[in-house]
Amino acid sequence: MTARTTISRRTILTVLAGTGAAALVGCDPAGSRNSPPAVAIPDALLVELDAGLGVLRGADRRTIPRSAATADGLSAYASAPEGADTAFWRIDTATGRSTAAVTLSGRWVPQVVSANGTAVALTSNEVDVTTGRPGGRDVTRVLIADVSGVRHRLELRGNFVPEAFTDDLAGLFVLEWLPAGSPDRYRVRVVDLATGVPGPLHTRAKEPIPPGAEEEMRGDGRQAVLAPDRTTLYTLYTHQPDHQHTRQLVSGRPGNVHAFVHTLNLAALWAYCIDLPHPFGAASAGGHAMAITPDGGRLFVADVTSGAVAEAAAEDLTVRRTATLPRGAGTAHAAAGRDRLFVGAGTTVRTVDLARLSHASDWPVREPVTGLVLSPDGNRLYVGQTGAVSWHDSATGRELGRAAVPGLVGLHGVVGRA
Repeated sequence: MTARTTISRRTILTVLAGTGAAALVGCDPAGSRNSPPAVAIPDALLVELDAGLGVLRGADRRTIPRSAATADGLSAYASAPEGADTAFWRIDTATGRSTAAVTLSGRWVPQVVSANGTAVALTSNEVDVTTGRPGGRDVTRVLIADVSGVRHRLELRGNFVPEAFTDDLAGLFVLEWLPAGSPDRYRVRVVDLATGVPGPLHTRAKEPIPPGAEEEMRGDGRQAVLAPDRTTLYTLYTHQPDHQHTRQLVSGRPGNVHAFVHTLNLAALWAYCIDLPHPFGAASAGGHAMAITPDGGRLFVADVTSGAVAEAAAEDLTVRRTATLPRGAGTAHAAAGRDRLFVGAGTTVRTVDLARLSHASDWPVREPVTGLVLSPDGNRLYVGQTGAVSWHDSATGRELGRAAVPGLVGLHGVVGRA
């Protein structure tokens, strides 16, 4: 999850860096003479605002520009220009307290935080796996840092985008865009941080992928979801005409898929793709969304344009069931509980009974959905909308409360829950 760097005057609280120290600045404090008191939100939420990452805790609102958060949202790593260099520090999202800032030579933006929350990959410009292709370049510089300073400086020959750290922090998964100067496709590789050399991943049989068998993808990376145990990263890709997976390239069997879930094992360094059947990938990438159950056992993908929904098992990475729901329109968002799947698009939140994988009910909301997050106890569903977040009884859809959140772009999750 990356943060936008445009700072909006609508930001309520902003974390800035000055002369190496972090400060909280109230641009529009709650309870000011011209503003109504902020509504307390039951759970602390990590959100995306037009000014950067945001933390909504009770009635408190905080924005952290130029930052990336840990998987559980309990910490965020932030940066700010300091002359020609960069100040870099970690913030406790519960208290607002920060570590002493360290100075990084040059200009850097945090992009990826390790699953254990201790290491950060920074790049000189803002990039992300799921926000489109980067501009052409022949060399990519990546900085690996923690709160004590720089751990590794990488100068990668080619066009790379950081994706995730390996479980042991010895490597960095990256997307390599090809050709580097004018990219139109990409492949996943892992960079050995000790040597700075990128190489292929492994197959599920723990064998190195042979030369010529690395998958090259041309589609859209729609959404990435980290498993609750933080060992597996799932990324949904759509629009893959004439694409062949590594297993097909190795066997010589042809393949032609339009959507799949790229599964990346952060510990064993293997990748595997769960093919999604037609009509997944036939319509707009934005109409697709993905969610994982709290126990990490089941992964769900929905395409609101066609109404298709698929259930995949994390155990064997196969699609177990599919169903067709009423069609919808708009950008899709999803959240999964133990027994229900929630899919939001436009001004409708659709619920799916997971026992039968069938349509259960529809809830109308006031404005187009920009994100869905389920509370840890499963009793409340948070719905991001234009400039506000509402929360609903997850069984009935009844709105329980609503809070204004100026500049809200999307919802990431509940703070303290990976």
